[in-house]
Amino acid sequence: MTSSAIDTPSASAIRVEVTDDTLTVELSDGRSVSVPLGWYPRLAHGTPSERQVWQLIGGGHGIHWPAIDEDISVENLLSGKPSGESQKSLQRWLAGRAAPPWSGA
Repeated sequence: MTSSAIDTPSASAIRVEVTDDTLTVELSDGRSVSVPLGWYPRLAHGTPSERQVWQLIGGGHGIHWPAIDEDISVENLLSGKPSGESQKSLQRWLAGRAAPPWSGA
């Protein structure tokens, strides 16, 4: 059996909304994609104000949240791929957030 990739037009993000349980991205081609916030643990653990400060990167092919160092690509959203961050990496990040600034962590 053979298979081939489907050539789909590239869409870019134009607007992002993050609620307490959902990430919704509006695309340049008119579609909107919504995924559970739990797919992206850094976003889920971020404060509401941290979630609201985002930047489009790569001409809208990705979204970056500077306060929580999270990047999500439109391609992964459209493919239904959640975060690939390891639990070990996430635990280090969470520990760094919990440490007081004077601790040196």
